[in-house]
Amino acid sequence: MENKQSIEQSMEHVKQSVSKVLEMAKSLGAQSAEVSISKMQGLSVSTRMGEVETVEFNNDGALGISLYKDGRKGSASTADLSEKALQQSVNAAVNIANYTSVDPFAGLADKELLEFEPEDLDLYHPQQISADQAIDIAREAELTALQRDARIVNSDGANFASYEGFKVYGNSHGQLVAYPSTRHSLTCMMIAASGEDMQRDYNYTVSREFAQLTPAKSLGEQAADAALERLNPRKIATQKCPVLFRADVANSIFGHLISAISGGNLYRNSSFLVDSIGERIFSDHLTIEERPFIKRGLASSAFDAEGVKPIQREIIKNGCLQSYLLTSYSARKLGLQTTGNAGGIHNWQVSANGGDLTAMLEAMGTGLLVTELMGQGVNVVTGDYSRGAAGFWVENGQIAYPVSEITIAANLKDMFKSLVLSGNDYDLRGSIKTGSLLIEQMQVSGQ
Repeated sequence: MENKQSIEQSMEHVKQSVSKVLEMAKSLGAQSAEVSISKMQGLSVSTRMGEVETVEFNNDGALGISLYKDGRKGSASTADLSEKALQQSVNAAVNIANYTSVDPFAGLADKELLEFEPEDLDLYHPQQISADQAIDIAREAELTALQRDARIVNSDGANFASYEGFKVYGNSHGQLVAYPSTRHSLTCMMIAASGEDMQRDYNYTVSREFAQLTPAKSLGEQAADAALERLNPRKIATQKCPVLFRADVANSIFGHLISAISGGNLYRNSSFLVDSIGERIFSDHLTIEERPFIKRGLASSAFDAEGVKPIQREIIKNGCLQSYLLTSYSARKLGLQTTGNAGGIHNWQVSANGGDLTAMLEAMGTGLLVTELMGQGVNVVTGDYSRGAAGFWVENGQIAYPVSEITIAANLKDMFKSLVLSGNDYDLRGSIKTGSLLIEQMQVSGQ
C-alpha cells in the first residue's frame, strides 16, 4: 500500500503518459481526444469453514482513449501501460475513426462545463494490511457466525478486500485531472438448517476507511442471525397487499428510476418516463437530492467520466421529476446539457417521512416485508415490474413468520405514486442513501 506522497508521484507520472497519448493522437490527425488511465492495487482473501480458499493480489492498470477526426469517433483500450502499447492503442483508435460514420452529436464535453481544479473529497484512506491479517479478519467473521447457534451448519464463506488506486483523466481542452481513492469491504454468508429446511443469508460492510467497517465479530453475528431468521418459511396466499422493501433492497427501486431517466434510454424512446420533466411521478412527500461532493462518500466525485463537474441538485422535488441523467452525447441528442453523470450517479439522498423499520412495520400493519429480490423481471420501456421475492409476513405491525417462493408484481409508475412512506433507517453502503420504502399495494403471488 502506498502513502499519500508516493501515490501523488504515481499520479504525476501517469499524467505525463496521458499528455503523451494526447500528443500522439493530435500528431495522427485527431482534432480532439480524451484519455483516462486508472490504476488499482490491493488484496482480496476468502475463507470457508475457517480454511483459506483464495488469496489474490491485484495490481491492475487500464487506459481508454476516444478521439474524434472529421466528426468520426474511434475508441481503444489496453491493460498494458507500456509506451509501445499506448502508441498501439492510439493507432487503433485512429484506424477505427477512419471507418466509422460521421456523428454530429459525438465529441468532448463543452469546455466551460469541465472541472480544471477538482477539490479533494478525502476519498483516499490506505491501510497497511498483510495477507495474514486479512485472513484473520475474514476468518473471525466466519468463525463467530459458525459458533453463534447450533443451527448454523455451514458457510458460503467470508471475503475481505482492501484496494487503493487512482484515476487520471485528460483531454485536448487542456484538462488534466486526477484523484486517489480507497475501498475496504468485508462480507460473510452463512447457512442455517432446521430439520429438512436450509436457508442462506449474509451481511456485508464497505467503506473508504478501514476503521469505519463493521467489526468482523459483529458482522459474523449479523450474518448468522439473518440466516436463522429465515428458517422454516411459509407460503402465503396470492393477494394484493402493502409491501415494505427493507432499506438494503429498497435502493433497487431507485435503480429502476435511474435506468428510466438515463439519457441513452430517453433518446431511444426506451423508457416509460420519456418527456416527464416537471411531472409528478412520486407521492409529494418524496425528494431525492444528488450530492457529489460528500467527503469520503462511496459515490463522490469532483468530475465525471468526461471531466465534467457534477452538480448538487434535486432529481425529485416533492414528487416531481426535476432532471434527467445525461452524458454529453445523450444531452446533445436530446437538445439539452450534460448533467455530469457520465459514469453513474453521485450519492443520492432520499428524503424520509417515516421512522425506523419498527415504525414502518407498525405503519404498514399487515403486509409483506421484502428482504430479498430475485430475477430481472423489470421492463424499463413499459414500467412492468415482476420479481421473485422472500422476506417476512407482518401482522399488526409485528413480524409473524418468514415467507419464500413468492412473486411481487406491479407497474413502476403505480409503485412510484403509491410509495407512501420512506424510512429514516438509512443503508449507507452504496450510492443511494435510502431507508425502507412502503408501497401501498402490490400483487403478491404465492400459493
